[in-house]
Amino acid sequence: MARAATTSDVFNAIAEPQRRDILVLLRSGEWPVTEVARELGMSQPGASKHLRVLRDVGLVRDRQVGRRRLYGLEADGLRPVHEWTGGFEEFWNGAFDRLEAYAQELEAGHDEEEQR
Repeated sequence: MARAATTSDVFNAIAEPQRRDILVLLRSGEWPVTEVARELGMSQPGASKHLRVLRDVGLVRDRQVGRRRLYGLEADGLRPVHEWTGGFEEFWNGAFDRLEAYAQELEAGHDEEEQR
């Protein structure tokens, strides 16, 4: 089965590391495309393309302010990702619990050896 186009699927859109970097940057507020490009060390056309993809999947909003267009984060668009990754919370909690129990066993064994 072919993957969905990056312009229609949140998961594919955030698979691109530069798009994730843009989302992290936009957590701090609205940015014009030129500043996004400068801050992340990419070309303005490249930043524009990434912002367009993120806007098309609902992760970024834009608004005109005078002659500038500002881009901001639409965190609600990440809900499907959050819900999907949340399904792994039980797995990770169990893994960390097992790791903690193992570390305690090792520590208890080490303490017994020191007492001998």
